[in-house]
Amino acid sequence: MSWQRVRGHDNLVRSFAQAKRRGRLAHAYLFAGPTGVGKRLFAHELAKALLCEDPPETLRACEQCPGCIQVEAGSHPDFFATGRPEESPHIPIDSVRELCRVLSLKPVRGHGKVAIIDDADELQDPITGNAAANAFLKTLEEPSPGSVLLLIGTSPDRQMQTIVSRCQVVRFAPLSDAIVAELIRAQGVNDAALVERLVRLGAGSPGQAMALAEPALWEFRRTLLAALSQPRFDSVGLAKQWMEFAEEAGKESVAQRRRVSLVLRLLIDFLISALRTLAGETTRLREAEELRSMSDLGSRLGTDGLTDWLDRCLEADLQNERRVQLVLVVEALTHALGRQRVA
Repeated sequence: MSWQRVRGHDNLVRSFAQAKRRGRLAHAYLFAGPTGVGKRLFAHELAKALLCEDPPETLRACEQCPGCIQVEAGSHPDFFATGRPEESPHIPIDSVRELCRVLSLKPVRGHGKVAIIDDADELQDPITGNAAANAFLKTLEEPSPGSVLLLIGTSPDRQMQTIVSRCQVVRFAPLSDAIVAELIRAQGVNDAALVERLVRLGAGSPGQAMALAEPALWEFRRTLLAALSQPRFDSVGLAKQWMEFAEEAGKESVAQRRRVSLVLRLLIDFLISALRTLAGETTRLREAEELRSMSDLGSRLGTDGLTDWLDRCLEADLQNERRVQLVLVVEALTHALGRQRVA
């Protein structure tokens, strides 16, 4: 079963197997690539293969030895995983210090140690600075013999250069549309039109595609587009509706920001389609009401107006990612969209 759950990254599996066979595994890797393409799953399968106590000749876990069973259960004494807690915007320094402490100990089962640092982009906190990243540096510079550190992020640009320089960067590409569609259907999404739309919106990421499959998101999208299609709308009231919808995701700011980001993704997709419709391109899989909204906005705003709206949404998404106060991000966006009405 080892590696069968990992889809679309066969070339990387072969590369790691070759490195292991030649005794050239690095002590630290940075897995970089889009969110939701399988980096975390790949790291978990790699850890299991490295800690397998009865491995075949290739880098493949036997799935039956105590090492494999314990890694799968999350109880292996030489396997450590940490990341950003759900309620926190960054990785706590205490978690990093505990990881460093565990890695400094001798292996219990004698096969080395493997550590996964998920959400490695969040080692740097914009408020407290680089404390967590700096605490990790000494372990990264002087790892225990036989240790393999797997950092999971999105881009080397999101890491401290001192961390990137001590890791071998492994780039994960988006998955093919066929694989994404297959994985979406495996999650119980059977509507062909919705699957095709999610594949396009996911842009090669099954994780992102499934995050956008939530029915509540599409219901709020209808509410949002209905308001924006009006010649005049209450920008303050719309911002309040948007924030109430975000707060329904949970009390944690991380969950609220994620929901706002997903709504922005749907709105950005709509505006891009509206621009293409205005340019005379055929737009597939759109409801009649949605096509009318695109036509109305295109007629009223024109190409320049739609482009301005798109720029405003992209800027709001960037501000959200940079953790600007969420209510200010939403209010500023709806106010900006409400000001420009006529082409």
